[in-house]
Parts: sequence; C-alpha cells; structure tokens
Amino acid sequence: MLKHKKSLIAFSIIPQILLLKVLANFPEYVESVYSHGLYVYISRGMRYAFGWLPISVGDLLYTILGIYIIRWLVVNRKRILKDTKHWFLDVIAAISIGYFAFHMLWAFNYYRLPLHESLNIDKDYTTEELVALTKQLITKTNKIQLSIANNDSVKVDMPFSKSELLTMIPEGYNELSKRFPYLEYHPRSIKKSIYSLPLTYMGFSGYLNPFTNEAQVDGLIPSYKFPTTGSHEAAHQLGYAAENEANFIGSMAAMQHPNIYFQYSGHAFALRHCLNEIYKRDPEIYKTIFPKINKGVLKNYQEVRDFWDGYQNPTEPIFKSTYNNFLKANNQSAGMKSYSYIVALLVNYHKSHPLD
Repeated sequence: MLKHKKSLIAFSIIPQILLLKVLANFPEYVESVYSHGLYVYISRGMRYAFGWLPISVGDLLYTILGIYIIRWLVVNRKRILKDTKHWFLDVIAAISIGYFAFHMLWAFNYYRLPLHESLNIDKDYTTEELVALTKQLITKTNKIQLSIANNDSVKVDMPFSKSELLTMIPEGYNELSKRFPYLEYHPRSIKKSIYSLPLTYMGFSGYLNPFTNEAQVDGLIPSYKFPTTGSHEAAHQLGYAAENEANFIGSMAAMQHPNIYFQYSGHAFALRHCLNEIYKRDPEIYKTIFPKINKGVLKNYQEVRDFWDGYQNPTEPIFKSTYNNFLKANNQSAGMKSYSYIVALLVNYHKSHPLD
C-alpha cells in the first residue's frame, strides 16, 4: 500500500506539468482566481506567520533540508546501489511534492496576465520615447543627488543601517497603493539572508523564498542598493513573479517613497536600465547623453560595479545559467534577459505619467 501511494505521488508530477501547460493559455483565469484571489491570503498569512521573526525561517528550512538530504544519502547509500528503482521513486516523489508546493504557494503567478495588459499600456516603444524618458530621469536623478550631497561630484551615502532600510520599504508601497490599491503591502517580511556570502558569489542580490514568502536580501550589497532590491523582492511577495515586472514595481515603490534616499535609489536604478538600453540601440545617442549625468551618480554606479567585481569567480556563470534556464522553464522565455525588460514598462507607463 505504501509503495502504491509513493508511486501515485511520484507520477502525479506528470499531470501537474500538463496543468501548467494548460494554465499558460488562461492568464485571465490565473489573474482573477489565483493572483487576486487565493494567493492574496496565502501570501499575507505567511507574512503574518514569519515576518515578525528577525531571522529567515526559509533559510533555516533550507539548511535543515540540506542536512537531511546528506544524512539520507549516507544512511541509504547501500540501498541506493542495490535498489535503484525504489530509491529513484523516493526522489521523484519528493520532487513531486516540492513542485506542487512551489506552484500552489507562489509560482502560479508566473502564468498571470502580463503587467502591461493589467496597466493597459503599450508593449513596444520607440527609441525617441526611450530617450525622452532617459532625459527626464537624468534631470530628476541629478536634482535629488545634488540636494542630498550638496556637490554634483560626491556619491550618495545612506545615513541608515541596512536593517533600518528594510523596515522603511513598505512606506513606498503605501504611497504606490494610493494609485494601485492591489499593491498595498502589509505585514512586512523582508530580511537579510543568512546565506548572503554564497548569494554574492553566485551573483544574486536577493530572492524570494516561495515556501515561507520571506523576501531575502543579500546583506553584503552596498546600502545604496537596498531600497530597490528590497522593493523588488516585496513585489515578488505581492505576486509579481516576472522579473521585469518586479523590477518595475520595485523601482516605482522606491521612486514614490517619502524618503529622499529611497527616491534617489529608485530613480538612479531606472536611469541605469534606460541608459543600458540606449547604448544597445544607438551608441552615438548614448555618448551625447552620458556626460549630462552628475559625477556623484556615476560614482554610485561604480560603487556597485566594484562590489560585484570583487566577488567574481568561475562558478558564477554556472549559477546564472542555471537560473536562466529556471526562468525559461517558468514561462519567462527570455530568461535572465527579462530583468532588462523593465524599460518597456517604464517608458510606456511614463508616457501618460511624466516624471515631476
């Protein structure tokens, strides 16, 4: 009987995969029933359960799971060699359970309606429209940098601790929810990961734990990046699984934040993505625009580049490639390139909502 149940669980992964193929064709259904329905209660419930704890429960669970897997392999090493079929069945059953939990607790959001359709904005944009927004962002970012540093050549340093910055993130969503009520964010569950060093070597600044709905931020990244990275992960918590959408919402939450340091981080983040896109489309235009950016802003960009350069290692491309394939397997056909698609959302949204 036990063997029969185990086989049933193991092979249930097949109809699960087929169901996802079907759901991919019904984003409106996923949007209404799951993303704006069931998931709202799942997400909020887990944030109430784990958000108040100072340490990441998800990271601890991963640690325990890792220890359990190693112990299981040691204890069952003889069985693995002698009874490969049953061992393989155990592994597939465990994967099937994890696969079900992953999607039920969060990942069905990969199949929701694209954000540009929810916002009723265009998907494509022209180079002229991109340049127009970039010029607005340069003006705004320069203005904020100068008002903080009182010198256009001095980089902005955060006057808050990293823990304080994490507690401030919901304030940006409070402002954003005045225009978009479904982006209301409470309670908070954003924490520094206990695996910050491994995350850094892998080249990641944060992640969402789908099993506890805790937003994890790499505690080693420069403080200047905390507002946008934390806000990005909070967007994932709210059910926006696509990386470009989390980038857009996270940057908007930082840009709308009542604190000027968050505003700086958000505008500089959006500007960097727009500059990169202009460089790809027309390097000559890029050469004329780039000198208009305050040197202090460029020093903040250099600060981030220097940080990541200091942790480059041969394994990073392997982890990036693995995550790239993970994204492609979860309805993001562009893989890690989808992060940069924030530009389309920024340009088309701000066509009808110009920056101040």
